Amino acid sequence: MNKNTAAWARDLARKHLETSLPRRWAHTQGVACQARTLAPILGDHADLLEAAAWLHDIGYAPDLIQTGFHPLDGARHLRDTHRAAEHLCRLVAHHSCALIEARERGLAHHLISEFGAMAPNLDAALIYCDMTTSPTGAYLSVDQRLSEIKTRYGSDHTVTRAIIKSTPCLTSATEKIHQQLIELNRRFST
Repeated sequence: MNKNTAAWARDLARKHLETSLPRRWAHTQGVACQARTLAPILGDHADLLEAAAWLHDIGYAPDLIQTGFHPLDGARHLRDTHRAAEHLCRLVAHHSCALIEARERGLAHHLISEFGAMAPNLDAALIYCDMTTSPTGAYLSVDQRLSEIKTRYGSDHTVTRAIIKSTPCLTSATEKIHQQLIELNRRFST
């Protein structure tokens, strides 16, 4: 199986998440499902987005934790162990405004020096998929997802502080992709 494809990514994510973190695996499956719904607006990039969706939370796997910051741990694993494509590694490293949380954790220098300062192409689409999927893999609105994250982590947690700072970016990216889907549906229904 070719590396950097959605099928390869699914198998790798399953290996690291399905047994050790079943709830995270359920979320990951939902994010990948959302990614597949974007195929009509992504064209040739659909497989890359789906691969990133499968792998975006792989850094939570207990056997991959190095820094405790899952975007960085996951991207490093993909780069160093699997020699995954740079674009795929950067999508995982930067998913859902990760640089903001990296700053909160004192890890921004590592993220930037290893995976660049700017989120890569397809970042908004990956944000849409992640921010419209519950921890159990079900669809929910971005506002519901942001609220769920804040409730789950509590008001003083690093993740909550990062989510609050990321909210404008996360909602804007999600709305951008939502509007593209509406436009696509409008074109096909007329």
